[in-house]
This record gives sequence, structure tokens and C-alpha cells, in this order.
Amino acid sequence: MGSALLGHFRNIFFSILCFVFCYLIGSLVDENTIGQGQTSLVMIAMFISFAVHIVLYIPSYIFQTEKFYDLAGSFTYFLTLSTVLYLKYLAVSSNLELRSILIFACVMIWTFRLGSFLFWRVLKDGEDKRFRSILPNFSQLFMTWMLSATWVFIQSLTALVAITTLNKADFGLLGALGLIIWVMGFSVEVVADNQKTKFRSDPKNKDKFITTGLWSLSRHPNYVGEIMLWIGISIMALPVLTGYQYGSLISPLFSFLLIYYVSGVRMLEARANKKWGNNEKYQEYKRNTPIFFPKIPK
Repeated sequence: MGSALLGHFRNIFFSILCFVFCYLIGSLVDENTIGQGQTSLVMIAMFISFAVHIVLYIPSYIFQTEKFYDLAGSFTYFLTLSTVLYLKYLAVSSNLELRSILIFACVMIWTFRLGSFLFWRVLKDGEDKRFRSILPNFSQLFMTWMLSATWVFIQSLTALVAITTLNKADFGLLGALGLIIWVMGFSVEVVADNQKTKFRSDPKNKDKFITTGLWSLSRHPNYVGEIMLWIGISIMALPVLTGYQYGSLISPLFSFLLIYYVSGVRMLEARANKKWGNNEKYQEYKRNTPIFFPKIPK
């Protein structure tokens, strides 16, 4: 009883910490950005992100379902950035610059593609195995939803600041470089996901692990692509950032830390080791294939 209560307290405390962290970093980087009344558009985006996730947590717990969890994240990206871009559109008398339009478009393309892919995968598999132990625990589930709200806000922070800043600069070569890196990263993520989906759809590959295509260069090439595309967005934003706004560049770093140490690589590696840990071919694959940053093919 005591340990369970302590666990609930820890989960709620971490959830509050997520909100406080986002509030502080948002308040830091929103200098010289467009506001609505006394509130910056950056902070409005933060409040929207947490409000959506708190509301959606309720049916998730009541009906014990995680099926719309990833789709909720994508919806929040769409809602926050669309709201911010529309309010800026009104503030600048319909005169949106190329950088804001391209950054918004890049985030929307990524979020619709990834959200629909993950939602389709959960429906196909019947469940998201990560939630088996989370769903019955109201505080742990709440913390998971708050972590998703934090993920949406922090990962989109560079884009939010770039769209709402009052600073001006030509898109230029640096913007073009960022766009190229985004296209490369997005392509890597899509190709890697499609290769794995095709591999799993073949009955002959049941209970096997993929070692072909991009998966021969990295054990998690889809995540490598995701980090690349967020770096690309940060590079596109770089020319219009000043002062504390540079703090928004935490976005790709946060994305890497979350993917590598929390919700992606760490969990998948543990699951793979449990499933194929005694498989000699898997051990050979691990020895010859980097866990994340790809090796250069000879």
C-alpha cells in the first residue's frame, strides 16, 4: 500500500514537473515574439498542448485504451501550430513569410504521416504493448499523457519561435540547407518504416528481425531520420533566432534524448534482447550494426 501510494505521488510530481519545465522554457524563449494580449503565441501553444492531453487522458483511462494516444499527439501538433500560424496571419495582415510557411508545412507533413502510420499499426496489432502495465495505473497513465504534451511542445519549440518571432531574415542558403536536411531525414524515416512494415507482412519473417535495407546500416534508422528532420527545421529557423530564442534549439536535443533513452531505442533494445538474446545471428547483427548512428557502407 505504501509503495503504491509513493508511486502515485512520484508520477503526479513528475507530471507537474513536466508542466513547470515547459512553462519555464517557454517563458524564456518567447522574448521578441508575437503575442495575443499579454500572452505570447508560444505560451498559448504550450497551454493548448497540455489542455488537449489532459482532456484526452480521461477517456483513455475510463475506457482503458491507448489506441488514440499517438493520434492525439499528431492532432495536438496540428492544433497548436495551426492556431499559432493563424494568429500570426491576423497579426501581420496576411503577410506570412516563406520561412514560416515552409516550417509549418514540414511539421504538418511529418505529423500527419507519422500519426497515421502509428495509428494504423496499433489497429493492426490490436494494442500498443508499451501500455499493458500503464493503462490500469491512473497516475502512470496521466504521467504518460503529460510526457506526450511535453514532447509536442518542446519538440515543436524551435518551429514555434521561428514562426512567431518578430525578427526578419531572408530564407537564404542556411534555410535551403535546413530544408534539404529535413527532406533527407523525412525520406530516411519513411523508407525505414516501409521496409520494416513490408518485412513484417511476410509470413516467412514471423518472429524474425530485419537486417536488410537501411536496417543494415543502423538498428534504428527510422529514429535517425526523425532526428535529422528536426535538425533540419532548427537550421531553417536559425537565421531569425536571437538572444534567449536560441534556447529553443533544445528541440532536436530533447527529441534525441527522448528517443534514445526513454520511449524508443532503450525499450526496443530491451525487448529485442529478451526475444533474440540467445540467437547467434542477432548477436552478430548487434556486433556489426551500430545501435543508432549508421555506419558508412563500403
